[in-house]
Amino acid sequence: MISHLSIGSVVPNFKASATDDKIIQLGDYQGQSVVLYFYPKDSTPGCTLEGQEFRDSIEAFSQANTVILGISRDSVRSHDNFKAKQCFPFDLLSDTDETLCQLFDVIKMKNMYGKQVRGIERSTFLINPEGLLSAEWRKVKVKGHVAEVLAQCQQLAGLV
Repeated sequence: MISHLSIGSVVPNFKASATDDKIIQLGDYQGQSVVLYFYPKDSTPGCTLEGQEFRDSIEAFSQANTVILGISRDSVRSHDNFKAKQCFPFDLLSDTDETLCQLFDVIKMKNMYGKQVRGIERSTFLINPEGLLSAEWRKVKVKGHVAEVLAQCQQLAGLV
């Protein structure tokens, strides 16, 4: 049984394949806050809207010393297409083996068209500049979510 992260715990320095042929490590962002948002699937309506809202708020997140990283089980190739099509100014991480999904406990049984399917429950995590899990949002509804995350980042950065 994998132990899951809780608020205040140190987030392990994970490594993952990302858009633009990058390998991203959490440690690359030491001294900055990191928003990890897990979403079910590239180019679906809710996931597109969520990504667009993060994209449209990128300036405010940057001012709050915060990096945005999107994560799903899609391939890097799928992510590259999604990122290019939506002009996302942040990287998308591919978690095809579900390592990060399991670490953050976001794989759940969900109902889709009357069938039980295993998938990512839309969730967002805020890691502070010291590498500690500072906030989490689970069972996220897209509308208004990015503004809530941004407010928390601004508070963390001492801007409010």
